Amino acid sequence: MSIAQEIININNELPSTVKLVAVSKFHPAESIEQAYGAGQRIFAESRPQELAAKADVLPKDIEWHFIGHLQTNKLKMVVPHATLIHSVDSRRLLLEINKYALNKGLKARCLLEMFIASEESKQGFSKEELLELMEELVKEPLEGVEICGLMGMASFTEDQQMIRSEFTRLSDTFKYIKEKYGSSFPEFKELSMGMSNDYPIAIECGSTLVRIGTRIFGSRY
Repeated sequence: MSIAQEIININNELPSTVKLVAVSKFHPAESIEQAYGAGQRIFAESRPQELAAKADVLPKDIEWHFIGHLQTNKLKMVVPHATLIHSVDSRRLLLEINKYALNKGLKARCLLEMFIASEESKQGFSKEELLELMEELVKEPLEGVEICGLMGMASFTEDQQMIRSEFTRLSDTFKYIKEKYGSSFPEFKELSMGMSNDYPIAIECGSTLVRIGTRIFGSRY
């Protein structure tokens, strides 16, 4: 099936409360243009150099999201281009993004990544660390960043019960933070969870952003 047709099919499946983030990492500009032609406007990259290069040559109304592990020495390739950074996985990274954005007169929209999977290779805050950080940010707001919600990656497994449990834990934390701190963070609205293999479960658990790549573009190079 064509890229354009997959975009149309997925968007027809999604509830109105959920947005499709087309994960275009490792795929050429030509593939992105096919998805763009089908009406897709939100695309995600995981490598800073690739994001910066594609943002320079593709249509300017594309909303670029960054979903990869971000090193502080690569902020200049991401913050000016990304409408949303999904993968803020440490307090140190958040502070560095804030510092860079302030220096450039920007406001970086960020999601805080929570660790929910069984694989130790994945990054993110624990629930306790997230709550500590939110308390800190209420007392000392960061002027260069906007906290827009949470992101998480479930374990790579066929066990749907495990995936559902992990997504539920993330969703419950999202709801708790929104209820307790929502007045201090008016943009705290997005819950980014679900990929090609598990996004239907993520939607059932309250996801507002699903990150789908393989189903749209095929296997990565």
